[in-house]
Amino acid sequence: KMKNLAIIPARSGSKGLPDKNIINLRGKPLMYYTISAALESKCFDKVMVSTDSDYYAEKARQCGASVPFLRTKERSGDASSSWDVVREVLDQYIELGHKFDYVALLQPTSPLRNVEDIIGIFDLIRRDEIHNAVTVTEVEHPVQWCFRMPENRSMKELAESPYNYMRRQELEKYYLENGAIYLVDAKKIMNPQYNFYADNCFGYIMPRERSVDIDTKVDLLVADAYMQDMETILC
Repeated sequence: KMKNLAIIPARSGSKGLPDKNIINLRGKPLMYYTISAALESKCFDKVMVSTDSDYYAEKARQCGASVPFLRTKERSGDASSSWDVVREVLDQYIELGHKFDYVALLQPTSPLRNVEDIIGIFDLIRRDEIHNAVTVTEVEHPVQWCFRMPENRSMKELAESPYNYMRRQELEKYYLENGAIYLVDAKKIMNPQYNFYADNCFGYIMPRERSVDIDTKVDLLVADAYMQDMETILC
């Protein structure tokens, strides 16, 4: 049986949307939805929040997550990548005597990612015997419809585009990472030079309505609207 760790990164503060990781969404702090989905999925031996804030840590514990240690000052700045944080967490768990086979990085800014998505990406790993997986979603508008516009605002490039009058159904689909789940071999990611995408990595497709990534107040309103719609359907 694999031993799996869920890491939910929740650094305090935010330049775009203040305290977005704990901002109120339908009566609960934003991180609650990610913690809840991770716990309900039963895919993890431990569900932990990595934060630099005692206040955030207490919020995370109230939501059911573990916070066995705070993030170091070195890993609390803008310069640290998510994978730097993952490596630090794994190192700290090793010091506590815990080792894991897989680690899932679950961004708290993806509150609509649900249990089905978490179980689905683990099923993808097991079924196809792949090394890594990441959630993606189909881009909302075909990239072939995009065009560049010079300083004089000329629409010439669009006018000359061979895709200008093609229907969506005739165009090849493109996908975008949605930031909801990154699932990686815990041993391999400990190498700072490890290329997550190059090592037999595959995409798990999520629907657009569960792929909202909250970075602005508009994103928050969109997530709230989707949640309200889902509640209406369930009722």
